[in-house]
Amino acid sequence: MPMKKQKARGQVRRFLRRSIACLLAIVGMGMAAVTAGLPQPLGWLGGLGGIQTAMAAQAPAGDGPVPFWQRLLLGDSALLAQWAAESAGQAQGEKPEETAPEEAEEEQNLQAVTPDKIQEKTISGSGSGYVNAQGISLFNRTEKTVDLEAVAKGGSSLSFQKAEAGPQVLIMHTHGTESYARDGTEPYTETGVARTTDTSYNIIRVGDEIARIFEEMGLNVIHDRELYDYPSYNDAYDKARAGIEAHLAQYPTIQMVLDVHRDALVGTDGTVYKPVLQIDGVKTAQVMLLVGTDDAGASFPDWGEHLALAMQIQQQMNSLWPGLARPITLRTARFNQQLTKGSLLVEVGGHGNSLEEALAGARLFARSAAKVLLERVAQ
Repeated sequence: MPMKKQKARGQVRRFLRRSIACLLAIVGMGMAAVTAGLPQPLGWLGGLGGIQTAMAAQAPAGDGPVPFWQRLLLGDSALLAQWAAESAGQAQGEKPEETAPEEAEEEQNLQAVTPDKIQEKTISGSGSGYVNAQGISLFNRTEKTVDLEAVAKGGSSLSFQKAEAGPQVLIMHTHGTESYARDGTEPYTETGVARTTDTSYNIIRVGDEIARIFEEMGLNVIHDRELYDYPSYNDAYDKARAGIEAHLAQYPTIQMVLDVHRDALVGTDGTVYKPVLQIDGVKTAQVMLLVGTDDAGASFPDWGEHLALAMQIQQQMNSLWPGLARPITLRTARFNQQLTKGSLLVEVGGHGNSLEEALAGARLFARSAAKVLLERVAQ
C-alpha cells in the first residue's frame, strides 16, 4: 500500500477509535454519576483530571485498581482497545497495520508543581490491585491473569554477544523532554509543565547517567539523545519506533532497548506523589519497570519473556537496595517493546522528584540492571 494511503488509513482509524472513546466516555460519566450519587455527571468529571497520570502512572499503594467506568474515561480499557481493533478489521484476521501508533496517548495537562503540593511516598506492592509472589510485585493494568511463578520459570531468552562485537544496549527516550521539579539549585526554562528541551535537566540527563554506569561495568551502549516528543508529543511513539529500527539496522548486535522516562503521580486533590526513599542517607527516587503486552490487539507473542526479565531486574534492585524498585506495571500496549527480546520501559522517579534524586535512583538501577545483563553475555 502506498505510504500516503497508509497514512490516510491510519488517520481514519484513529478518528474512529477516538469517536468510540468519546461515546464510551459519555456512558462512563453517567455510570460515575450514578455510583457517586451526583445529580449530574459533570460533578464527578470535574475531579477526573486529578487522577490522570503520565505514561505509566500507577496509583499509590493501597488505592486499589481503577474501576472499569473510570478506566473508560482515562483511555485505559482493554475492552475499548479490542472494540477499536475489531472496528478496524482486525477481528477478521487482518494483520495490525505496522504504521499505526503504538499508543494513542494525548499529552497530559499537568498543573505547575509547588512544594506545598508534593508528598513523599515510598510505593510498595501492598494493598489491593497488586500480585505478589517470590519477592516480585506486579501492578496488572491488563485483562490478563498473570502467574508470576510460571513467568519466572519460563524465563527470558535474551543474550548478548561480547562488547567487542558491537553495541549491546540502546538507551533512548520516547518522551525526552520530561523533566523534574524545579527548585533554587536546579532552575531551567520549561517548554511545558515538568518539560524542557534543555538536556542538562530533562530525562536525557538521567539516560546519560545510566549509560555511564553501564559502560563502567563493561557493557557496550548507545545513548540516543533525540527529543522524539518535541515539538509534537502525540507522534512520539511513531517517531521513536523509526529511530529504534534505524539503530537496530545499523547495529544488529543490539539486543536490548531501554526507553527511559519519568512518571507523574497526581492525587484527586492535586497532591503530587514523589516516589522516594532514603538509601545510605541519600534521598533516592524509586524506579519502576513497565512491560507491555498484546492486550490492545497488536502482535506481541513474547511479552512474557520481557516480564521475566523485568522480574529478574526488580529482584536484583531490591536485594541490593530494598525498596528501590516500585512494583512492575503491566500495560495493554506494546510501547515498541516487540522490536527486541530485551526491551523495557523504565520510569525513574516522578515529576515531583528533584533531578538529584532521579540521578541517585538511576545510578542504583543501572548497577542492578548491569549485573543481570552481564550474566547474559556469551562466554
